[in-house]
Amino acid sequence: MPNTTPQSHTTPAPSALALLPLGIFLALFIGVGSYLTLQGVDFAFYQLPAPVAALPAIMVALLLSKDTLNKAIEQFLRGVGHGDIIAMCMIYLLAGAFAAVAKATGGVDATVNLGLSMLPASLILPGIFVISAFIATAMGTSMGTIAAVAPVALGIAEAAEMDVALTAGVVLSGAMFGDNLSIISDTTIASTRSQGCQMKDKFRENIRIALPAAIAAIALFMISSTPSQVPAAEAVEWLKVLPYIVILVLAVSGVNVFVVLGLGILLAGSVGLMTNPDYSLATYGQDIYAGFGNMQEIFLLSMLIGGISELMRQQGGLAFLTQLISKVIRVFGKAHSQSQNLRASELGIASLVSLTNCCTANNTVAIIVSGGVAKELAVAHGVTPRRAASLLDIFSCVIQGVLPYGAQALLLGSVFGLSPLAVVSHSYYCFFLAIAAMVAVFVKHPARQPVCA
Repeated sequence: MPNTTPQSHTTPAPSALALLPLGIFLALFIGVGSYLTLQGVDFAFYQLPAPVAALPAIMVALLLSKDTLNKAIEQFLRGVGHGDIIAMCMIYLLAGAFAAVAKATGGVDATVNLGLSMLPASLILPGIFVISAFIATAMGTSMGTIAAVAPVALGIAEAAEMDVALTAGVVLSGAMFGDNLSIISDTTIASTRSQGCQMKDKFRENIRIALPAAIAAIALFMISSTPSQVPAAEAVEWLKVLPYIVILVLAVSGVNVFVVLGLGILLAGSVGLMTNPDYSLATYGQDIYAGFGNMQEIFLLSMLIGGISELMRQQGGLAFLTQLISKVIRVFGKAHSQSQNLRASELGIASLVSLTNCCTANNTVAIIVSGGVAKELAVAHGVTPRRAASLLDIFSCVIQGVLPYGAQALLLGSVFGLSPLAVVSHSYYCFFLAIAAMVAVFVKHPARQPVCA
């Protein structure tokens, strides 16, 4: 959740009851998903749209308010319309439009084919990991990457007589690597906006932890890559790959994300108009709108969670959580040195987003829900905004990549004809990422920030 603190020096009294709306939202989301899972429904945790599950929570939050109904509604709308929420939602729309246009104009297929044409026989699995990682980093979506790469990866695995479960794990690993690092990923957007840091700063913090994990995963995949033959690749269409290269270079260079996405949409559409006679301006516009529609759920949920967050803050819920986690930090901090408090607070942020992700089975939702508390924890104990954003994104992606009921594992299980549990058991990058993150917490800390609001 974003930091929606108004310009006021008053702090609400801590109240556990103020957290009830969040509990109701999670109970509905988890309860319905668990019940449908027992009934054998596919994608059970996604049958009840999260924005609908948030509606009863909003009503309870309004009822719990000690202010008048009109004032409580004003507080809710203030959270919905917070600058960070609006910016986040606009980026969601642009990212969705770019992904939809790039896919419709053949950019995704061309990029996959480029990778295939560059794969030596001994590097099939590392190559699939790199392809998935590149596409996910450029697109900013693990689900879109899996949808594009999984069918091709399955064909490679079958043709080369490789372990299909391991291949599925490689695709998942690469997709989560890109989702975690991408400048335009919704997890990056949510984590940086909620912590108030620049995307390029969070990327630099993240890469120090993610790169060693990726190298370890690639080494493992290289050892396991023993194909008997490699499918032939078609000629590379470099023009269709261009939008991905441009958007990646501009994003990493620190260009404003709105400019990056706008240029990406323009380039992808222009490529489609030049290379495909059947692709018209009308189709281009429809693809952009379809991309907007693909982001509808996370768009609405971000606004509703922002409103709930403000109501919980006004009623003392976030103050209670911050106080509780701070007490835990002091209890388990053995000594009260700055370094130990810093380490304990980072573990608190990691634990908070991890537990939330287990409950919601959605890494972006987990960051949105826990972002406000993480922000207060970080400020109170001197964790830099880039570090807090990095921890939120890393641990949410770790959990999402090992959840057998997460959308990524379910989609891969469906494409490969495997149990989602078999897929996540081979998500080696996520395992290495968790280890690398824990080592970073216990071994090396970035410079502290001043403890101030």
